[in-house]
Amino acid sequence: MWLKLFFLLLYFLVLFVLARFFEAIVWYETGIFATQLVDPVALSFKKLKTILECRGLGYSGLPEKKDVRELVEKSGDLMEGELYSALKEEEASESVSSTNFSGEMHFYELVEDTKDGIWLVQVIANDRSPLVGKIHWEKMVKKVSRFGIRTGTFNCSSDPRYCRRRGWVRSTLIMSVPQTSTSKGKVMLKEYSGRKIEVEHIFKWITAHAASRIKTIYDAEHLKEEWNKSDQYWVKIYLFANLDQPPAFFSALSIKFTGRVEFIFVNVENWDNKSYMTDIGIYNMPSYILRTPEGIYRYGNHTGEFISLQAMDSFLRSLQPEVNDLFVLSLVLVNLMAWMDLFITQGATIKRFVVLISTLGTYNSLLIISWLPVLGFLQLPYLDSFYEYSLKLLRYSNTTTLASWVRADWMFYSSHPALFLSTYLGHGLLIDYFEKKRRRNNNNDEVNANNLEWLSSLWDWYTSYLFHPITSFQNFPIESDWDEDPDLFLERLAFPDLWLHPLIPTDYIKNLPMWRFKCLGVQSEEEMSEGSQDTEHDSDSESTDTFSSEKEVFEDKQSIVHSSPGRTSHCDAEACSCASKYCQTTPYERKGRSYGSYSGNEDMEPDWLTWPADMLHCTECVVCLENFENGCLLMGLPCGHVFHQNCIVMWLAGGRHCCPVCRWPSYKKKQPYAQHQSLSDDVPS
Repeated sequence: MWLKLFFLLLYFLVLFVLARFFEAIVWYETGIFATQLVDPVALSFKKLKTILECRGLGYSGLPEKKDVRELVEKSGDLMEGELYSALKEEEASESVSSTNFSGEMHFYELVEDTKDGIWLVQVIANDRSPLVGKIHWEKMVKKVSRFGIRTGTFNCSSDPRYCRRRGWVRSTLIMSVPQTSTSKGKVMLKEYSGRKIEVEHIFKWITAHAASRIKTIYDAEHLKEEWNKSDQYWVKIYLFANLDQPPAFFSALSIKFTGRVEFIFVNVENWDNKSYMTDIGIYNMPSYILRTPEGIYRYGNHTGEFISLQAMDSFLRSLQPEVNDLFVLSLVLVNLMAWMDLFITQGATIKRFVVLISTLGTYNSLLIISWLPVLGFLQLPYLDSFYEYSLKLLRYSNTTTLASWVRADWMFYSSHPALFLSTYLGHGLLIDYFEKKRRRNNNNDEVNANNLEWLSSLWDWYTSYLFHPITSFQNFPIESDWDEDPDLFLERLAFPDLWLHPLIPTDYIKNLPMWRFKCLGVQSEEEMSEGSQDTEHDSDSESTDTFSSEKEVFEDKQSIVHSSPGRTSHCDAEACSCASKYCQTTPYERKGRSYGSYSGNEDMEPDWLTWPADMLHCTECVVCLENFENGCLLMGLPCGHVFHQNCIVMWLAGGRHCCPVCRWPSYKKKQPYAQHQSLSDDVPS
């Protein structure tokens, strides 16, 4: 998880640097920045009208270019970034969808139950033609959709009873607007009563009703009273302008942020004395002033702060977010982080997507589960102070220059989704390349696995888990209640080759007991040459040999896990040579010998004190049919039978997880045999 989070933060850093790189290229080619102001005099009449349409100001009664230019200047300063966005939006020929209501319940759920938006619905009466024609209606839908106004059509033929109850006996236009200034308040429906059925006149009717919800100030005394008043709103945004009514985007935002931000329009058109505005720091017209408990912030002085709906919406969301905004942000970040698994996971393609689906389900489930207690805590009255301090921290951090850059990059990449997806894909491919290179350097065979091999291993794991639950082999030989497993009898009766071979891990092999075979009375040439040394020196040598022997056994255990199952089962000549003059026997003696027997010569008697207490005494490996040599490495199984270490490891690693003698599972613990009598008692005199 932390690795994916690191890669996601690295990706955001790459996006930030890439945006600065694009700005440098634009500056190098054109010599302008996105925050550079544009002189409206240098713009054509068509571009000026495009700017007014994006801001939501009507220009139908202004035939001259001079009047249109003055209206643009009165609504706010124009930047290069806003001009580029407006022209791009105008060139986009995407058709905006409109909702067709099926009946009363559908209309109520979408229109009357929506508390923070505006709806424009065309009602078509029975056996009547629509009030607005198809062509004009499409233009109207495209025009109002820029400001977040949703549209729909209600045909009374689908629900005539509801139309009669509403009094819709003729085709008309209905607009729904929140009635109160509180969040989630009631909604009122207004009917269009104008005579002119034109797009501009209908749009003026919509903006007039939306602007009526904004508090308007016409004199300095009223401004002074409002400026010094403290009420429930912590955040207020003022528009000081010489306009008849605020722009449509300003009115639409006032409805969208109902209950969170208060919008106030100060009409300074007929003011004679503007000294109070100078006292509070307002020198330029028009001005968008944000007033918070922390101070005054002038909107439009930083990067990306355009006079448009999208720019001011992202700005206000960062200052006064809803819980739903935070949830959507966390949902996007978690899913972006989960998709990193598609590139981090190596191996087969199907494996990548299986891991991805699993990660997406896990992360989204954990996200929803973690949000439930958060929503519960936010309802507690004791957390009001914590909520206020959190918003204060957001306001401090999101009014910085770095935050303005982040918002500008967010608007840029959201308007260019193809660039966002391509950079994410390129970042993921780079992660995949370096991760694959790292694992190949570590000799990881998982990188070269194909789809068929991975599906086969997945099916083996599933069937093994379903029919043969994996038995852990930890802390051998601790007793367990499952030692007397009745399933063992059924497994012996079944034909092993007719069952799917279970996938049993080989980790248990390193926990099997290992020791070295020793014979009493046997000395090497070095020991015989050093026999004249004193007892103290012999004792030290014995301790050193014991430590060296234990070290060799530990190194042999560590090499078991890395042994290859494809090697041929044979006995190492150096470790398990059976030509020893001390322990070699004739074929007749080897045939007659059983577990628990030994050679009759006292010089060749094995040292049974070095053997584990629960191991059966023997001197022969039944895998290679050779005798144990003095000093060779032995390994015992849970059933008590003993073999050469190399022989039994090759046997177990080849997939035969059972004892070669009694077929007891090598991974299953068993009650140790009781040693009733010594080994020498079994040999006839």
